[in-house]
Amino acid sequence: MSVSEPRNLGRLETKRFLIVTGKGGVGKTTVCAASALALAHKGKRVLVCMCNAKERLSTMLGSGPIGATVASVAPNVWAVNMDPESALHEYGTMALRSETLYKLLFGNKYVRAFFRAVPGMQEWTMLGKAWWHTTEMCPDESPVYDVVILDAPATGHGLDMLRVPKVILDVVPPGILRRDAERAWQLFRDPECCAVILVTLPEEMPTSETIELAHAIHVELELPIGKVVVNGILPPLFSKDERKALENAGAPARQILPSDVAFAAARTRAIRERLQAESLARLSAELPISPSFLPQLFEDAATPEAIRKLANRLF
Repeated sequence: MSVSEPRNLGRLETKRFLIVTGKGGVGKTTVCAASALALAHKGKRVLVCMCNAKERLSTMLGSGPIGATVASVAPNVWAVNMDPESALHEYGTMALRSETLYKLLFGNKYVRAFFRAVPGMQEWTMLGKAWWHTTEMCPDESPVYDVVILDAPATGHGLDMLRVPKVILDVVPPGILRRDAERAWQLFRDPECCAVILVTLPEEMPTSETIELAHAIHVELELPIGKVVVNGILPPLFSKDERKALENAGAPARQILPSDVAFAAARTRAIRERLQAESLARLSAELPISPSFLPQLFEDAATPEAIRKLANRLF
C-alpha cells in the first residue's frame, strides 16, 4: 500500500530539525555529513547529533574525534556523539538549574537504577538533547544552530526512539519531562520546522524496509517526510533488452576463458541494474515523495573529498 501524498513541505534548508534514518548500512551518516556541508555552504550553522554511534563522521569531515561534547568539525558545522549518561547529566542539570541538585538526586544509586529501568528513558535523553539544541539562543536571540541534524539509529531502534515523546505524553504526569516532550513533539510534527530524511539503497530488502518505515513514520507517527535519498546508484551500462538478454544467456559448457569472465561480470552488472530499476520504480510508486539519488562512488566514500562531491548533489 502506498503512503498518501503529504502537503507541501518546502525546502529542507528552511527546517530547524532534520531526522535522518533508514536501514543499517545504507549510508545514513554519509548523508548526514553531506547534508551538513551542503547546508553550511548555504550559510547555515549546522549541528550533527549522533546517537552513541561508532563514530565515523570525523573521518568523513577530516576533523578530530567527536565525543560527548559539541565540537567544531568544519566551517559552520559542529557535531556531538551523544551517550545516554552524558545526555542525562546535561538534561538533568539544565532541568534542575543546579549541578549540586543534580548530584544530590542522580548520585543516588536507586534513582539512577530507576531511570535506567524506565522504558525509553535512554532514548529520550539523546533525542531530547538533540531537540534542546534547537532551543539554544545567542545573546542577540538568534539561534545558536540554524539546523540540527539527528543521525538517528537504524530502522527499528530509530522508530522506537521517535515514539518516545508520544509515550511520555501518554503516561507521564505534568512536570518538566512532560513539558519538554510536548514541546519536542510539536516541533517534530510541524512540517514547517522538521522533516524526516529516509536513506536507502536500490536493492530489494532495503527498499521493502524503507517503504514500511515510511508508512510507520507518516501514518502512525504523523511526522513529515521531507526527502528520500537512494544511495549508491549505478550508472546504467545496458538497456532493458540488453539486461534481459544477458540474464537469459546460459553459462558456457566448456573450459572457462577470459572472455567468459568478462561475460560473467557483464551478467552480474545487468542483474544489479535490473534490481536497481525495480527498486527505484517501487520507491517512486509507494513513497510520499520522489526519491533523490546519490551515485555509487568507486573510491572510498568516507573521505572529505568524497563527502564534498556528494554534498553538491543535495539541497
